[in-house]
Amino acid sequence: MSAERILATYLLETPHTPELAAEALVNLQSAGTFTRVPGETEELRGRFQARIESVEPLETIQRPTLPYWTYDPPSGGSIPHHRAKVEVSIPLEMTGTDFATLLGTVAGGVYSLRELSGLRLLDLQLPRIFGESHPGPQFGIEGTRKLTGTYGRPIIASIIKPNVGLTPRQTAAIVRSLAEAGIDFIKDDEKMTSPPYSPLPERVDAVMRVINEAADRTGRKVMFAFNISNDDPEVMVRNHDTVEQADGTCVMVSINQIGFAGMNYLRRRCRLPIHAHRNGWAMFTRCPALGMEFQVYQKLWRLAGVDHLHVNGIRNKYWETDDSVVKSVEACLTPLFCENDRLLPVVGSGMWAGQVPETYRRTGTVDLVYIAGGGIQGHPGGPKAGVLSLRQAWKAAMSGTSLEDFAREHVELRQAIEKFGNR
Repeated sequence: MSAERILATYLLETPHTPELAAEALVNLQSAGTFTRVPGETEELRGRFQARIESVEPLETIQRPTLPYWTYDPPSGGSIPHHRAKVEVSIPLEMTGTDFATLLGTVAGGVYSLRELSGLRLLDLQLPRIFGESHPGPQFGIEGTRKLTGTYGRPIIASIIKPNVGLTPRQTAAIVRSLAEAGIDFIKDDEKMTSPPYSPLPERVDAVMRVINEAADRTGRKVMFAFNISNDDPEVMVRNHDTVEQADGTCVMVSINQIGFAGMNYLRRRCRLPIHAHRNGWAMFTRCPALGMEFQVYQKLWRLAGVDHLHVNGIRNKYWETDDSVVKSVEACLTPLFCENDRLLPVVGSGMWAGQVPETYRRTGTVDLVYIAGGGIQGHPGGPKAGVLSLRQAWKAAMSGTSLEDFAREHVELRQAIEKFGNR
């Protein structure tokens, strides 16, 4: 196999020297254990040895970020803990291109090392063979734009509200109002899969009947991302087929719940864009000294074959900073191995027209899905006015006009500012 290597970059925290902790890290990622064993030849160690490429010392803190029970300071009190940026390389021959092996190496047992009081995977640089071995996005940005007929601006989207509890008929009624409002894209909630009160086949039938009727009238077909997530990959594929047979144009999955194996099984059989919901992502990243950066996360799911990926939003209702959201959008839009493997970022969480100018100013792109639930359906003028307020906000932002100035001539935007402006 190729002599190429995988480069993993970590933020490391330790009560020892960073060099000692980095040595413990690469030793765990390599062929040996705490003592030499039969069969552990020098030739084997040489071929399957992770190695330290660089150690960049950072700040020192007085108390560990993460709790641990196997290290007692000699004095019985607190001692300095040192942080460092560490680059480690792993032979491609050791992992191949399999995600389970790759993650077991770079993001597995290393988190349990007692030498560490913090470890965060910042980035992964992967050899080109990963791009050749995994399918990547099937539709991506251009394919999604073609299916929605949306060009030169963001794809304006909404989510079914209330998120749960609606029957297929009630869901279809909301879809009808949104389709008549001129929406581009609608999605299920991550908690809405195929519950007894809204079985997926019945929901697909009811919703697609409304969407197809609207398309016959308007010539534009709303994209609906049906949540086909399931713990059985074969059921997931059957769900996909149900959507496709009803002339649906998108499926959605909760990627952290179905895992890479489930995604691999689906992607090989999928003929529709895959809308990836990242619910549960905070478990991997919310602690700044643990988990991984979105930069790593999006690379893996992009290679696995998703087309759209949630990135949160500016002034969102969750915990992430605006800087983090901007970096996530940029990461999705940056080609990995080729121009066609870019992801379509999905901006959402408490969105309305008011966040549009800052979103455009900071990201500099219209290649995104902009999802507003309450910002559209809770608009005082109704869903159509909600959709118009978003389009007006984007038109203002793209032309360099302030929302307030634009709102003087556009009642829908003015109503949105009056209702949501103090949020």
